Amino acid sequence: MTVIVQKYGGTSVGTAERIRAVAERVAATVQSGIRCVVVVSAMGHSTDGLVDLANQMMNEPNRREMDALLATGEQVSIALVAMALQAKGIQSQSMTGWQAGIRTEAVHGAARIESIDTARLDALLASGIVPVIAGFQGIHDGEITTLGRGGSDTTAVAIAAALRADRCEIYTDVEGVYTADPRVVPVAGKLSVISYEEMLELATLGSQVLHPRAVETSKQHGVTLVVRSSFTQAEGTVITDMATMEGMRIVTGVATEKEVARIAVLGIPTMQHHLSEMFTALAQEQVNVDVIVQSVVKTGEVDVSFTVAEADVERAIRICEGLKALLGYREIMQELELSKVSIVGAGMITNPGVAAQMFAALETVGAEIKMVSTSEIKVSCVIANEQLHEAVNQVHRVFALDELNR
Repeated sequence: MTVIVQKYGGTSVGTAERIRAVAERVAATVQSGIRCVVVVSAMGHSTDGLVDLANQMMNEPNRREMDALLATGEQVSIALVAMALQAKGIQSQSMTGWQAGIRTEAVHGAARIESIDTARLDALLASGIVPVIAGFQGIHDGEITTLGRGGSDTTAVAIAAALRADRCEIYTDVEGVYTADPRVVPVAGKLSVISYEEMLELATLGSQVLHPRAVETSKQHGVTLVVRSSFTQAEGTVITDMATMEGMRIVTGVATEKEVARIAVLGIPTMQHHLSEMFTALAQEQVNVDVIVQSVVKTGEVDVSFTVAEADVERAIRICEGLKALLGYREIMQELELSKVSIVGAGMITNPGVAAQMFAALETVGAEIKMVSTSEIKVSCVIANEQLHEAVNQVHRVFALDELNR
């Protein structure tokens, strides 16, 4: 019998009315003869409310206690969804992460799933009972752990992989994956299908539809993903293996990321390179470094520039300043109010000149390119914030993505 996992995000279960709508959709799935597992997030913005309460107690709440607190948000959702299903005559049972057999590593606030014991889930499904599972959480040696940002998506995909489900449906407040953010590019079109590789790049580059960890997990285990809206009956976007796709587009989508900052460490003597120590120190302090450019400006010296989120600038500079004696650099500079615009497409692999087309598109609108990063299927450019809107729309036109919506 077909088994699918359906995940509903915070907006999908944000009110009693929305929870009843979710129950109707799940009930229709079950009544069609499909065995269904449901994964839910906390209601609306309730997690933000819990974080605010914790911050009222102390400046830096204990991470173990934060996990114990934040895990309660999903517990509210699973109980209410199970009740709504039962009211419709559908047998269901709410389950926390640990009750669903989700075991994680020993990290509070950003744990990764290590294994899922599906014995209890298999028994429930065999009995015709719908498990309603709390996303975002698991357990390690009796301690509650949470998975960090995007954790509910990752929970759903991991469960689908463990159960060898036919597919995993991610229900959200948008109807699928678009060629660009419709709020920035009004003519952006919805994609009917996209590869794991392309979706992973888009998610990493700023797309908010899916978290990169969820896409990475689905790719590793071959889980077919479908992104759909819980507010409409529209067909969503299928995320699948690149090898099964035909007629791959050169560019599939344009992603944007705001609040980017560039840090330049200038005049590092080549004899004192020690760049590994600098980037190791940044990683240990949870500073996520994105684009990195190294250049030799004069004999015996190198300049290194890298981007971080604006929120991490002060911490990154403080770390670098603490390594001045080791690195021997001349000065550190920073540039704020930057954004990143990226193009992604599997067809780039066999089509040279794509980067040149993007550079030309940006030059057309007078956008100064400050940094560039590339891979086989993406090109990213760092530009000024005030140029982002015009730049994204121009890039979208140049690669004929507007035509998908006609």
